[in-house]
Amino acid sequence: MEKAIITKNVTKKYKLYNGTKERILDLISPKSYGEDFYALADVSFEAEKGDVIGFMGINGSGKSTLSNIIAGIVPETSGTIKVNGQASLIAVASGLKADLSGRDNIELKLLMLGFNKAQIKELEPDIIEFSEIGKFIDQPVKSYSSGMKSRLGFAISVNVDPDILIIDEALSVGDKAFAEKSLNKMKEFKERGKTMIFVSHSIGQMKEFCDKILWLEYGMVKDFGTVKEVIPKYEEFLKQYQKMSKSEKEAYKQAGLDRQKEALKLVHS
Repeated sequence: MEKAIITKNVTKKYKLYNGTKERILDLISPKSYGEDFYALADVSFEAEKGDVIGFMGINGSGKSTLSNIIAGIVPETSGTIKVNGQASLIAVASGLKADLSGRDNIELKLLMLGFNKAQIKELEPDIIEFSEIGKFIDQPVKSYSSGMKSRLGFAISVNVDPDILIIDEALSVGDKAFAEKSLNKMKEFKERGKTMIFVSHSIGQMKEFCDKILWLEYGMVKDFGTVKEVIPKYEEFLKQYQKMSKSEKEAYKQAGLDRQKEALKLVHS
């Protein structure tokens, strides 16, 4: 099978600062300021062409960071990622400029993707119709609700017909009817053999839509396999996790971060 995405030992490090002073000192001083935070640590997985892979994990597990790296929006700190084809990310307000109108955002995004004026003119009515924004298309995006932003972002991304579609929680806002319409569009893409990454807290949508699941926990791969293999384990974990007290959750998190440190030591040794 042809590979669509090859991710090898991908790590993403951010610096957390206590205020602007620390940030400036870190830039000008030889001494290191701020605390290292690893959103991803040594993540490896492969997607075959036509795979629909769900990214699962509790908040802060690194799902959106990995989506953004695959989409080419943020760079990895170390490791390698190979994406065969054009990837398009759909997230709430992803890439939308708040001061521009919806129509101007369509044009800007399509120009950035390499479409010419004639192609944009041809695609624009379909995008506007799919988004169901109506007269708001000529209003600034900053006046939109989160659901409207998500609908516009989704409409642009599906109509440019990318090779790889990355959907990050874009169906969690807005109305049920639009979510249904979007899922139908994604099923159409699936039937056409498109590769898709689907980030959602909805286990029901994952079961209905995905072939494989990448379970992330504190920036690391906890499990990767078929929906039938991974989702029952994740559901069992959630059952246990939701019963934990606040202090037990903190202890669980600390144990996860300690495992992350050990994994990073092995990578750098």
